Parts: sequence; structure tokens; C-alpha cells
Amino acid sequence: MSALVFTRNEKPSIGVELELQLVDAESFALTNRIEDVLAALPEELRSVVKPELMQSYIEINTDVCNTVADARADLQGKLEAIENVLDEMGIKLLWGATHPFSSWRDQKVTNDDRYFRLVELMQDVARRLVTFGLHVHVGVDTGDKAINVCDRMLRYLPLLLALSANSPFWEGRNTGLHSNRSKIMEGLPTAGLPHVMRNWSEYVWIVNHLVDTGFMNSIREIWWDIRPHHNFGTVEVRICDMPANLKQVEGIAALVQCLVVAISEEVEQGTYQLDYHPMMVQQNKWRATRFGADARLVLGQSYEQASLAETVANLVSRLEKHAVKLGCLDELRSVVNIPAATGAQQQLDIFEKTGSKQEVVRQMIENNHWSRV
Repeated sequence: MSALVFTRNEKPSIGVELELQLVDAESFALTNRIEDVLAALPEELRSVVKPELMQSYIEINTDVCNTVADARADLQGKLEAIENVLDEMGIKLLWGATHPFSSWRDQKVTNDDRYFRLVELMQDVARRLVTFGLHVHVGVDTGDKAINVCDRMLRYLPLLLALSANSPFWEGRNTGLHSNRSKIMEGLPTAGLPHVMRNWSEYVWIVNHLVDTGFMNSIREIWWDIRPHHNFGTVEVRICDMPANLKQVEGIAALVQCLVVAISEEVEQGTYQLDYHPMMVQQNKWRATRFGADARLVLGQSYEQASLAETVANLVSRLEKHAVKLGCLDELRSVVNIPAATGAQQQLDIFEKTGSKQEVVRQMIENNHWSRV
């Protein structure tokens, strides 16, 4: 078995990864053009703009940032440069976690040995992964701290999913779910809510066991909703759908950074945490998946139900002191506006008015463009 060395971070740095859809500017269908896009990008972007499993993806990564404002500025610059290239190619970016009408059967696997091995291992479970998410990294100082934070963050993951829910359609159908992406991801054997682990050593054992027994090809195939990232020295939150615009990304990133810092401080101070049963997390995740912003989440201590808006408002109030120190108070406060305008609800409203899924794509691109938030 090999050792995994956790890269120490002395401060709660933040990094953001966007998975966006490449769509044809005329038909609004997904287009398998990532190789053409990468070839056309300026050299300085090629290390931070990456392909994914399918050729209709584009992944955009920030550098390591100190604040959410830094991450936003980083993404704005990259998005502007990328869209200048895409406009010349007749391609648009769609901010959504599934495509309203394009089929997974029409998507081509990116020409990469790792992806071919994954498809060979997972078959249609992998081929169906035409889903797009938001990943947020926050730096922590030790592997044991990362495990502790992942464990205590579990209770907040359904709330983050409800805020970001943006995948109501699949294969041209209204699924009745606000986050169909979350159910598709759960088809993977190493995705969904993670196992509760006691320390970094147990995590290393799990990873080595899964690789050594051929259950997965590498550590990169752990797709839990939250996980430690040993190379970056971060806690990586992966549960979110791709939100509707950069403003929502900014708010959710601030919420994640504040939560990680607040929990880290509790761990250091030895604060006792009341047990939050994994079944309650699963229950709340299902509510977030099904109802999105309309989900009524079960609170951990009182076992009462509360609306997403109420839950978010209370949490933001509790975290404001941390946001002041992190320089993201405005961004954190903006989260209270998301429940009234999640991506899923925007898509459903457009379809109700127009009856056209092409119109859903067109208006989501037009109304939720990153530069207009």
C-alpha cells in the first residue's frame, strides 16, 4: 500500500472549478467540440481550462485564491477570454447541471486513456455522466483536520445541493426532480455521500484497498459529495449542481469557505458535536434532490422541518463573524437571495411559459450570462 501525504495549507485558501456545457449557438444542443476549443485557446489558458469525460464539457479552474472576490475576478477574466474564442466558433456556454434535451447517447468520450479505462470499467454508468457540477476547495492544515471537517460538513451538504439545484430535465423530459444530476452521480459506486471516517489513516486505507482490489483505477475515481484532496491540501465540496450564474457560484463558494473555517475552529477548540445521524443527511439530500428551493429540511437538534430560506438565513447569520475575517461578508449575505431564483426553478418557469426546451437553453444563456450578474 502507498502512503498519501496531505499537503499542508497554513490558511483557508479557496479554489473553484466550473464544469460548463458546450452548446451549439444555433441548435442549442450539446456539441462535442472540446478538442477544437482547447486547440483554439491562447497558451496561457491551457493549464486551467481542461477537458472532462465527455467532449461537450469544459472545465475552468481558478488559481489558488485568498478570497472569494479573488476567485470571482479570476473566473471573470478566464470566462471573457474563453467566450471570445467560443463566439468565433459558434459555441455558447450553458450554466446548468444537465442539458434539457440533448441525449447522453450522442455524446463522445474525450480521447484520453484514463477516460477509456473508466468507461471500460463502468460501462453505461460512466457513459450517462453527462452532468455538470461546481466544486469548491478550501485549504486546511492536516489530513486529520480534513477528515474531521468532511464528517461535520455532512449535515450541510443537502442545503448546498438545494441552493445549487439546476438539473430538472433529462433526455428531453421533466424528471420531477430539481437535481436529477445528483441521482445520476449516485449510480457510480464511489459517489454520493461519503463513509464516515475516524482519521486520515482510515481514509488512506480505504483508498489503497479500493485500488489494490481493482474496484477503481485510481484515487481520482472517488467522487464523493465531499472529500479530502491530499495534493491540494483541501476539503473539496462536490455535491453542488452547476448553478445558474457566477453570482450564485460566488455566494455558494463563500458559504462553503465560511463553513469549513467555522468547523475547523470548532475542531481545534475541542467543541463537542451532537450526533447527526447519516440517515438524516440522506433524508435531507433526497428532499433537496426532489424539491430544490422548495425543500423543507429537517434540523439536526430539534428534528423540526424548516424551509430552505429559513435555514439559509439562520446559517448565514451564524457565519457572518467568520465572513468578516475572510473578507466575504457581501458574498455570504447574497446566498439568502438564491432560494427565490435557483437554476432549476428558472428552467421550469421558462418551459412552463414557452413549452420549448430549446427556449429554456436560449433564455438561460441570455438571462444568466456571467457578465450580467
